[in-house]
Amino acid sequence: MILDPIGRDAARELARRELDKPIYHRDRPSWLERLWQRFSEWLHELTDRAGAPGAHGNGGGVLSLIVIVVLAAVLIGLVVWVMRGRRNVRSQAEGLLEEGPSTALDHRRAADEHAAAGRWPEAIRERLRAVARDLEERAVLEPRPGRTADELAAEAGAALPDLDDGLREGVRIFDDVWYGDRPGSAEEYGRMTALDDRVRAARPRPLQPAAESEVEALRW
Repeated sequence: MILDPIGRDAARELARRELDKPIYHRDRPSWLERLWQRFSEWLHELTDRAGAPGAHGNGGGVLSLIVIVVLAAVLIGLVVWVMRGRRNVRSQAEGLLEEGPSTALDHRRAADEHAAAGRWPEAIRERLRAVARDLEERAVLEPRPGRTADELAAEAGAALPDLDDGLREGVRIFDDVWYGDRPGSAEEYGRMTALDDRVRAARPRPLQPAAESEVEALRW
């Protein structure tokens, strides 16, 4: 049996299909790895130009130094912006609830009004205030003027251990938008609303027998 010879175009197509098989690309770097490699090579080239003998005479070294300084400044600024809300001293000193009577319902209404107007930092703050006031109204937490957001997360997390992570995340969002000057978003406000709903439905952890015994002992 004589097989028809394969033409040049058909052979090229068969070779292309064969090389497209995943087995030939298992060790190929991802697009992110390739991008990082190109950036590293470009940065290495800049540093070589900046330090090359005679580079400053033709202006190439100076330009490379300027680019490196700008990149470093942008990187430092980005790190400061990301960490600003989490390291702001005010977040560890200012009380979350203002003096004067208020209810959790008052704060929820205020939060929804701010959200409707797109004022996300104010809306997020009022939602966290609603959480704090709700816990006080249900005697989960003792009313205490000046309680900070961080203290709220720690104390409420001890009383509601299943919500400890959610409470800390809510405080982080609050710190980022209120003290870190981030704009906030509808998605973040939605997470705060979900946290408020979970806290309202949660029941505090009952006292342990040892703790109850200590309370009885104090009474006597």
